[in-house]
Amino acid sequence: MSIFDIFLLGVGLSMDAFAVAICKGLAMRKVNKKQMLVIALFFGGFQALMPLIGWALGTTFAKMIVAYDHWIAFILLGYVGGKMVIDAIKEWKEKDTVDEMDPPLDFKELTLLAIATSIDALACGVTFSFYDDFNILRAIGIIGLTTFVLSMVAVYIGNIFGDKFKAKAQLLGGIILIFLGVKIVLEHTMGIVIGF
Repeated sequence: MSIFDIFLLGVGLSMDAFAVAICKGLAMRKVNKKQMLVIALFFGGFQALMPLIGWALGTTFAKMIVAYDHWIAFILLGYVGGKMVIDAIKEWKEKDTVDEMDPPLDFKELTLLAIATSIDALACGVTFSFYDDFNILRAIGIIGLTTFVLSMVAVYIGNIFGDKFKAKAQLLGGIILIFLGVKIVLEHTMGIVIGF
């Protein structure tokens, strides 16, 4: 898996966090830089931690599933990506409302949101264990940093533009994950190397 593949995966995985961070920005009258940094640290941190946990679990059981690893990766990425696409379509039909402007950060809520938006990264971490000599530290660094930056951008966008981009971000993320799943299957079953 190339650095660009990991970056694309990071973008796809971060779209749930991006959508939630937009909502956080919606509730701010003016962008609170301290809150924006804390939100980005939570989302980026959990997006880095979950693939590491998934990779550790996958390497433990890798010998048992090596013959089917590409299909497992395809199913996991396809499921997560498909769910994101369906959620995005549902979101277009719903209207978000902000109950309170400039609410203080609730760290318990933020932790739960960070876990919820990074569960798919746990599944992707399992797929990392299928690659020989995979550099997990580089991967989690790229994914965590990508999510961190995009979460900061999302808070700002949410504050400026409202919820116009929330569903589109989830849709894009879902499509990217499905694409990566198909790419893995094509590379393993047909020997086609897709160079991006």
